Amino acid sequence: MEATNKKVIVILLGLMVAIACCADAQTICNMTYADLMACKPAATPPNPPPPTSVCCQGLSHADLKCFCKYKNSTILPSIGVDPKLAMQLPRKCKLPHPPTC
Repeated sequence: MEATNKKVIVILLGLMVAIACCADAQTICNMTYADLMACKPAATPPNPPPPTSVCCQGLSHADLKCFCKYKNSTILPSIGVDPKLAMQLPRKCKLPHPPTC
């Protein structure tokens, strides 16, 4: 189990370095790091505000089905994002065809 924890830490550190070094070039599901960070407050417990127009604009260009693979991931919680709240954002932004995961 300790080896698994070390692997997770190494992966997370690698992701953090990649994001820090190349934030403008990094995209997840066709959303830039800036777009993702614009959505973070709306997906952070306990009392998230509604998503901003910047967040919704970024989501409008995203591959929403792609986000389904992050639904049960440890990546989102590691940066303070609640996956359940994050999955509600397309509907809150009134985007057509929100994903059903």
